[in-house]
Amino acid sequence: MRRAIVWKSVVYGAGMGLAVLLLVGIPSGVIPNPFFVRPLDARATDFVFLGAMAALAVALGATYGVPAACPPQDGKALGSGLLLFVGIGCPVCNKVVLLLVGATGAVTYFEPIQPLFSLAAFALMAVALALRLRDIRRFGTTAPAVPASAAPTPTEQ
Repeated sequence: MRRAIVWKSVVYGAGMGLAVLLLVGIPSGVIPNPFFVRPLDARATDFVFLGAMAALAVALGATYGVPAACPPQDGKALGSGLLLFVGIGCPVCNKVVLLLVGATGAVTYFEPIQPLFSLAAFALMAVALALRLRDIRRFGTTAPAVPASAAPTPTEQ
């Protein structure tokens, strides 16, 4: 049983880390590809944040392999991925930013604060991981017992 949990954790962790790398790195143009061309080169911090988030995603994904009765923290994981995309993406490729401040404003005002979005993404993913680990420690790796009053009766089954 324990070997199955470890294997499942490795697969879930690797899958989530790979998903972050590919689903954020390719469309943002940090990972070079023929589909999404980036007019401005990626900064060194973009690579650092992408790698750090992938590492955190591996750790968070691994917790999903543990059969625990705790909330999955999916919203925080998705939100951190979106924040990371905004944080490492090309500032002049973001249509919302272009509509609000134009191309010059995107480079002048938005690009300098992009690392703050990446830091917020990192913090949100770290909170999700901390909450998962806390709940796994608190509740253990078994589901809580269902009270007798909540158990289905033979006629309901």
